[in-house]
Amino acid sequence: MSLTQLLDDQRARLDKLGTLLEEERALLLDGQPDGKALQRLARDKAHLHDTLEATEAKRARVQRRLGYASGPAGARQAAKDADCLPQWQATLDAARRISRLNTGNGNLLSVRMAHNQSTLDYIHRIAEPDVYAANGRAGLQARRLNARA
Repeated sequence: MSLTQLLDDQRARLDKLGTLLEEERALLLDGQPDGKALQRLARDKAHLHDTLEATEAKRARVQRRLGYASGPAGARQAAKDADCLPQWQATLDAARRISRLNTGNGNLLSVRMAHNQSTLDYIHRIAEPDVYAANGRAGLQARRLNARA
């Protein structure tokens, strides 16, 4: 497989991963995210990640075997010599886009998890103030949830 084909394959996989991350973002922004859809996306992302990692390892091995230095400078020189610098740049651009999307989704997930934890803590405090909190201390509030109200 030529370097051009390898880079085109990588970019296509990165584009697919971008689509999955955009789908994930939409679900995370939804007020009632679909857990099953998020699980499916997680599996699909993991599979694509494994494939991308294997292809990148193959590209790096070929790069070294052809006598180019390891790392980005060697990869750029190999792409230049193989007359596929535009494909290399497109692959790098796609990887940067994926990184931004993944970071954004991670931030959304963190906010959602913090909100959920805050809600659970609140419910815990009003429903069972005598139960020990996560920090090992008993709740100080003496109020109980009044289910008759």
